Amino acid sequence: SLDVTEHPIKQGDHMSGIFSGLGFDAQTSETYSQVLAKVLDPKKLRAGMHYYTFTTQDSIGDIRYISFANSRTDYAVIDISNKQPQSYAYSKPVDNRRKFVEGTLNSSLWREMQSKGIDTQLAIELSDVYAWQIDFFDVKEGDSYQVIYYESFIDDTTSIGIESIEAATFTHIDKKYIAIPFEQDSVPEFFDEEGNSLRKAFLKAPMDFFRITSRFSNARFHPVLKRYRAHHGVDYAAPVGTPVKTIGDGTVVFKGYQGGGAGNYLKIQHNSVYQTTYMHLSKFAKGIQQGSRVKQGEVIGYVGSTGLSTGPHLDFRVYKNGTPINPLTMEAPPSHPVKPELKDSFMGIKNQYIQLIDSLSLQSTDTLYVSSFNQEQP
Repeated sequence: SLDVTEHPIKQGDHMSGIFSGLGFDAQTSETYSQVLAKVLDPKKLRAGMHYYTFTTQDSIGDIRYISFANSRTDYAVIDISNKQPQSYAYSKPVDNRRKFVEGTLNSSLWREMQSKGIDTQLAIELSDVYAWQIDFFDVKEGDSYQVIYYESFIDDTTSIGIESIEAATFTHIDKKYIAIPFEQDSVPEFFDEEGNSLRKAFLKAPMDFFRITSRFSNARFHPVLKRYRAHHGVDYAAPVGTPVKTIGDGTVVFKGYQGGGAGNYLKIQHNSVYQTTYMHLSKFAKGIQQGSRVKQGEVIGYVGSTGLSTGPHLDFRVYKNGTPINPLTMEAPPSHPVKPELKDSFMGIKNQYIQLIDSLSLQSTDTLYVSSFNQEQP
């Protein structure tokens, strides 16, 4: 019964100014600002946000409500339809729909999902699940996946993103990796079919979804020096400023600059055996100093082209007992397997998920398949 008009918040806008711009006098604007401040901090207004006016559909067009969007689901509303204005918070109902998708890769996982109209956040979520098993820079044509997941919707048809992955399989170079959810010690985690945690000591890669331009080699032709020499690392090409993450918990043992080589670089000692190096950074993350403790997945710096470099990239190196090893082939032991006393419960849940995936699959990996379903959750 009301007309709704969307208004953008511009740089420099403030609450009382917005009300004044809608035609209210200074005193009324100040009153409305104070009432709305009960549910919306005025300091959190930002350019790019939106607010909405709800007006009567007559010739006068009186404003009855004004709603400020904090997100796609959460709003702060002021009701001015009566003499005493009131404010309240409102959240749109979110419908989490259970879905199943399977497909075969002809390119990267991200591009494959994008080309099929699948929310690419699912590719990022899946890469997080398998971060310790699969190098998503190096997926192969013919690799395949099956995923049960939840996608969130508002207004019945508008997707607002992937809520979570429920279970998955990923076949990489003819080896199937299964991700089964299970909770122990009040911590939800993914496990393989044997009950080993998918979370390992190290991430497979220090960045997300970028291109490998040079691999571990004892005789690589150096593009700047124009001669062959050892390259005991992996080069990841990415735009300047791309976040670089530590692949594991550890301590920063060196932070510095080398003009004729590594540029801005860090060394992290993970334990008595492993050390990693991150080179050619444009800058270091805030708070990163020699002696800093870092957590797995924490941003420690940003891609650059400092030092002896022909373009923006990360030169990433791993050392085992002081000897360089190939980061793409190193192994790390699993951590926190399912406890013996919980093994029967885990095996029951695992079998239910595998049967569910098998029943949903089209038994063909030639096409990508997506469906929603309401079968009872294992």
